[in-house]
Amino acid sequence: MNKMLSEQISSLTIPEKLQLIADVWNSIIVDADQVPLTQSQKQELDRRLALYQNINNQGSAWEEVKQRIIENNV
Repeated sequence: MNKMLSEQISSLTIPEKLQLIADVWNSIIVDADQVPLTQSQKQELDRRLALYQNINNQGSAWEEVKQRIIENNV
């Protein structure tokens, strides 16, 4: 970072610095597709997706849950 920019940032108040951080972050998000993933990041995303896709439906229908609640409160 050049010295002039660093000095300008140093002179900002904390709220101004936080706003600058937010602005920079928002500009990165807009161009997020231009930030390449590392191989390890891709592998981790693939691993998580596979886990998600292999989850058996472990939930119950609302009517079943409601019936169990009613039966347990009697």
